Amino acid sequence: MRKYLYVCIAFLSVILASSCREDFEATLSNGRLEFSRDTLFLDTVFSNTSSSTYSFKVYNKSNNLITIPQVGLAQGENSNYRLNVNGKAGKIFENIEILPKDSIFIFVEVTVDASIIDANDFLYTDEIEFDSGINLQKINLVTLIRDAIFLYPSRNTAGIKETLNLGTDENGQPVEIEGFFLEDDELQFTNQKPYVIYGYAGVASGKTLQIDAGARIYFHQNSGIIIADAAHLQANGTISTDQDALENEIIFEGDRLEPRYKDIPGQWGTIWFTSGSTGNLNYVTIKNNEIGILAEGLSQTQSAAVNIQNTQIYNSAFVGMYGINGSISGKNVVIGNSGLSNLWLRQGGSYNFIHSTFANYWTQSFRNTPAVQIDNYLEVGDGLQVADLKEANFVNCIIYGNKNLELGFQKVATAEFNFRFENCLIRFEDPFNDFTETPEYQFDNEEFYTAILLNENPLFKATANNQYFINEQSPAKNMGSINGFQQAPVDILGNSRTESIDLGAYQTSSFELN
Repeated sequence: MRKYLYVCIAFLSVILASSCREDFEATLSNGRLEFSRDTLFLDTVFSNTSSSTYSFKVYNKSNNLITIPQVGLAQGENSNYRLNVNGKAGKIFENIEILPKDSIFIFVEVTVDASIIDANDFLYTDEIEFDSGINLQKINLVTLIRDAIFLYPSRNTAGIKETLNLGTDENGQPVEIEGFFLEDDELQFTNQKPYVIYGYAGVASGKTLQIDAGARIYFHQNSGIIIADAAHLQANGTISTDQDALENEIIFEGDRLEPRYKDIPGQWGTIWFTSGSTGNLNYVTIKNNEIGILAEGLSQTQSAAVNIQNTQIYNSAFVGMYGINGSISGKNVVIGNSGLSNLWLRQGGSYNFIHSTFANYWTQSFRNTPAVQIDNYLEVGDGLQVADLKEANFVNCIIYGNKNLELGFQKVATAEFNFRFENCLIRFEDPFNDFTETPEYQFDNEEFYTAILLNENPLFKATANNQYFINEQSPAKNMGSINGFQQAPVDILGNSRTESIDLGAYQTSSFELN
């Protein structure tokens, strides 16, 4: 009886299996495939660097299993595009099947040497062909290739990359970073071609890196520029007529050119002024970095070791401008949207900012740090390194953001702590009166503050897009001091401050608030 039962179960299983199965007889492609797009634009890439991976779908909307006899690049094996079809990489594929009412993905990448491209347009194109003859269907591939100058560390015979020695740590161990010193013939960056930097490009002691107006510098991940002791960075941008193109501005940013990376923080490291280095920056944009400018332990001279004018720093993952016992002078500086602080001054130093805007509306993670933080010490291991804050002066500035407390101080009483704010708009809302007894936050104390606008919304144009223009209804209009005007008589756009001395880096203008 049991044997009979087993036979019946087996028989029923066969019957059920056969009743559920659908036998598809493949039919050849008939030129009626459908696609998610007819042209695939692979965003701009640099010469000899791989693009991101792009994809599109091929649909079989019929009720039949379809076999496509051939799918491949029109240029065949000579193409610089690469395909992946049904999990297989290559450039030409045969007998690709698509189930009825189903689809497949095709993935595309490209790497091109710009020397093979027409110098007038830099376009590289190809086609993906499906089938042939009367059934031929095509998808166009288009990529803009930018020729560039690539700078990167060399490798020794063992394949180990070149490094820069940054000194020793607290245990006496050497601190090294992947990088290289620029050669003498590499110490001028022109605007003829963009520069792509891998690792940290070092400016050796006694050398000057000169960057011409209109230059474009792109950094790979974990890359940047380091200026050594007694070395100098001279970034000579000029004002642009087109504020979208910024044709005369010097721009530092990451090397991912796809639109989705346009405003992504943390794509590269920093511009690092080490102890004893100097720099002059004018009409510079720095964006999508970890730390925009790091200036540490600079030589104490009468004039600032780093002079920064008409410069914008946006989308820093950590800090826009980070001074550690530094010496920095800034005029018409705009720092927007940083993961921690826009400006963080630590372990003392000497700082002066005129007609500058510090606006932090960071939304990508939780932020509990103010837009501007000023300290006279630095935590190192289990201890503190304390140094005099000789001066931190702010004249005709705006310090604002999406937190209640956008100005902060931390000090050790054994060292000097000198600061002063003159004719500034500051956000510092203290609803629980936590700081009413703290001298540094007494905004009516003339030792520290003069003519302060407290908690007045400056009415920025579009903070999510780093547009910190102020309109004519802004409380910052005509609230500046003559002292700030004399040091910066025109704003970052070249507009005169003669008729109205407005706070921040921008004069007021007419626009509708978003």
